[in-house]
Amino acid sequence: MKNENDEAPMRSGFVAVVGRPNAGKSTLLNHLVGEKLAMVSKKAQATRKRMNIIVMHGSAQIIFVDTPGIHEKEKLLNQFMLEEALKAIGDSDLILFLAPVTDDTTEYENFLDRMGGSKIPHIILLTKVDQVPQARVLARLGEYQKFQEHFEALIPFSVKKGGSKAQLLDVIARHLPEHPWLYDPDMLTTDTIRDIYRELIRESIFENLSDEIPYESDVLIDRIEESEKMDRVFATIVVEKPTQKGIMVGQRGETIRRVGTDARKIMEHFAQKKIYLDLHVAIKRGWSKNRKDLEEFGYTF
Repeated sequence: MKNENDEAPMRSGFVAVVGRPNAGKSTLLNHLVGEKLAMVSKKAQATRKRMNIIVMHGSAQIIFVDTPGIHEKEKLLNQFMLEEALKAIGDSDLILFLAPVTDDTTEYENFLDRMGGSKIPHIILLTKVDQVPQARVLARLGEYQKFQEHFEALIPFSVKKGGSKAQLLDVIARHLPEHPWLYDPDMLTTDTIRDIYRELIRESIFENLSDEIPYESDVLIDRIEESEKMDRVFATIVVEKPTQKGIMVGQRGETIRRVGTDARKIMEHFAQKKIYLDLHVAIKRGWSKNRKDLEEFGYTF
């Protein structure tokens, strides 16, 4: 099928973006879509659920699926995250495997083992190439050449250096099936505003607190009152222990105010309007280890 305004055939498909925790998946996707949609944190395993991010490129509609980092851990929440990544891979038309240039090929070899005899094609994106000398980039590219029978393309890329989005999207689009667009071309994501606000608040928690607290906390959006000039967002941060609540609130409420201020700024940047953010902290013991509690947060197995 061809686009009415273009002689090129219409293409549409799902691209699972995978790799180890902290490989740069969310940073890349925000760069490609040109908006702050996916949660970004320097801490590993910040992304917990799949998120569809839609990028239009010529006659192609590319639906990127941001996934949790592929890892093996026993915690129930971590098991959910691994399942999310594997489901995204199974449902995709193409896989974009992010391989930081600072890593050896071990993670990629593990990925090939997981894929088994899968027929889903994949592209390797060698990320963070701005962090090492060019000679090291070339050496790493050479190491991946021994796997060339497995991948469709091997592309060095740096978000910080403003890597060519057009060239990368050209390569990806060529490997998508000819198909009518699946979504309205004006859409940036299939996630709701509630989902996005929740993730932006979680990002602020990850950036403002350390140790185990970000990993043992989550956010429930209680309600949103939307208007043309302002959204009023009421949310609860849930932690597992009374001591965590004390740290989250901080002395004289300083920490929760800092989390709220940072979250509100990135929410306003996304919504392009004022945000009133009302945050409270609640304790729910062992929520990350209880299947029923996890489902309440939307982590459905």
